[in-house]
Amino acid sequence: MRWKRPGVDLSHPQRSEWPNLSLMSTNLNGKVALITGASRGIGLAIAHALHDNGAKVVISSRKEENLNEALATFGDHENVVAVVAHVGSRSDADRVVSDTIAKFGSLDILVNNAATNPYFGPLVDISDSQMQKTVEVNQMSIVTHTAAAWHQWMKDHGGVVLNIASIGGLMPEPGIGWYNVSKAAVIHLTKQFSWELAPNVRVNAIAPGLVRTELARELWEKNEEKVVRHIPLKRLGEPDDIASVALALVSDTTSWVTGQTITVDGGTTTQPTGGVVNSGK
Repeated sequence: MRWKRPGVDLSHPQRSEWPNLSLMSTNLNGKVALITGASRGIGLAIAHALHDNGAKVVISSRKEENLNEALATFGDHENVVAVVAHVGSRSDADRVVSDTIAKFGSLDILVNNAATNPYFGPLVDISDSQMQKTVEVNQMSIVTHTAAAWHQWMKDHGGVVLNIASIGGLMPEPGIGWYNVSKAAVIHLTKQFSWELAPNVRVNAIAPGLVRTELARELWEKNEEKVVRHIPLKRLGEPDDIASVALALVSDTTSWVTGQTITVDGGTTTQPTGGVVNSGK
């Protein structure tokens, strides 16, 4: 006999009362998404994944030429538009959100993807300007774009925010320490916003491992074979690996998930500590 707390019904629901899982899909028909830093790499892959599943998409980036090249990969200029904006500017964040709503009538999904890393080296040698630029793009933009989306649409209509963090935000790493500090902030911002904006808005993050992108080129291009030896799945990530998880997190299939950071890294963060010898690997 199962223990029953007073006032709580622990009986299993009848099958007819279970949620219809066949209705839970990644279909985004009628949804509008804004993706920052979407002219290439992970951002562009996410934009394609959302568009392919029915969403109307606004891609944003700083350079018009790069955005035009990205736009040309869609072939659907009715449901995909590009807006030039500097992600580190609060006024541009307000504008790109208002432009999205003006164009498509809503803003249901915000993907904070834009990132930069202007410095590689020990923390003791980083300049003030390099620190400031990294914080403005990687950290402050999360706040400004989420705030704009909240005040202009999601506060009254609900929505989903997805932040792109990094496994670097979970551990130290040579050369990219300040970048990793900014990504650790993204992970915490995800939890903070998920608490502040619930129940209207879900907020989650993805922490990618090493993905074959332009931003990460310095980390893999010269020694890819050596790098992949340390990844359990023995390959670098591709932008589509992140996009497929992003699609799930912004869709109704994860409607009871918020405040979480999902690691997508080919198993990189499962590595043993080295404290046990003869592990068999």
